[in-house]
Amino acid sequence: EKFIETLVKNCPSIHEKYNPTWLWGKSGHVQTLIHGLIGRVHCPLPSGERRSLPLGDGSTLTYDLYEALLPHDDGLDVTLVLSPGIGNSSESIYIRAFIDNARKHGYRCVVMNHLGALKTVKLTASRIFTYGGTEDFSEMMNQITNDFPGTNFILVGFSMGANIVTKYLGEKHLKPSRILGGISICQGYDALRGSKFLLEWENLRRVYLYALTENMKSVIMRNQSMLFSEDVKKKYDLNERLILSAPSLHELDECYTRKVHGYSSTSEFYQKESCVNYMHNINVPIILLNAKDDPLTPQPLLDIAHNFADKHDKAVFIELCHGGHLGFFEGGLLYPNPITWLDRFVIEMANALTKVQ
Repeated sequence: EKFIETLVKNCPSIHEKYNPTWLWGKSGHVQTLIHGLIGRVHCPLPSGERRSLPLGDGSTLTYDLYEALLPHDDGLDVTLVLSPGIGNSSESIYIRAFIDNARKHGYRCVVMNHLGALKTVKLTASRIFTYGGTEDFSEMMNQITNDFPGTNFILVGFSMGANIVTKYLGEKHLKPSRILGGISICQGYDALRGSKFLLEWENLRRVYLYALTENMKSVIMRNQSMLFSEDVKKKYDLNERLILSAPSLHELDECYTRKVHGYSSTSEFYQKESCVNYMHNINVPIILLNAKDDPLTPQPLLDIAHNFADKHDKAVFIELCHGGHLGFFEGGLLYPNPITWLDRFVIEMANALTKVQ
């Protein structure tokens, strides 16, 4: 109850009506499309430091560090650790806009760049990111804990990145002791069920599936020489032509992803990589945010978050009628405000999490 009271007290957005951009903001498709094509109307270039972290399998993870521009209101040292969406990175416009706003509120930001997502950074091993692979995130958390031993962490995940953050918090492995909580934004919670919904034409989900598949294939093609060396193809029995012509994520995962990660089937892969199977172990406060009109997450997937929050005192599920997938643009007739409702909301939630402790 104290957790809920603190959130309500410190989050003005909860008490206010969300006002999507007047001409198009009540369409989840338009919100999602504008997010996908433009990202944000405000496109800052925050100045940060890129760091590299060699991993045990020969991969090299990069993450970007941005120091706070102002002291935190509570006088605390707080680091927001961001896990972006599928194929996204610190260079994605919505991540840049979020960082720019967060730093002005006293937050240091660390952004994990998913392996293979950065066009200018070459892979050093034959592996790219996966939907629920938390190993890289865990290694990064250990490193930044060593670099900033006195900081408090709030983990923020967007879409696929939210699955990674939530799964990480629920996994039974040693984690830094100063994690104040997590914030999950626009994820589907269960890839096994979600993959079936994406095959439906309802709400144009097959169109979005095509875009997601092409996005993943572009990451693979960009790193083709490393991912498809003769040794790698032989080791995992990979058919390069089939992989690059896969018409859906499910088929891409069947002929590529599940093989290189040692799963016997895509069903096993989706089950093991989905946070729904780990959430019950989360012991820190977590906020789950979704929009009803998000075309990628139909209601049965949102029910997972609703049921979880009902049974866990430290969990809150917030569902907006509008916002689309990672959009949440607000204000204006045609042109939205430069700061989205989402960017404001996450900072308010982070402020509340610092007070819960």
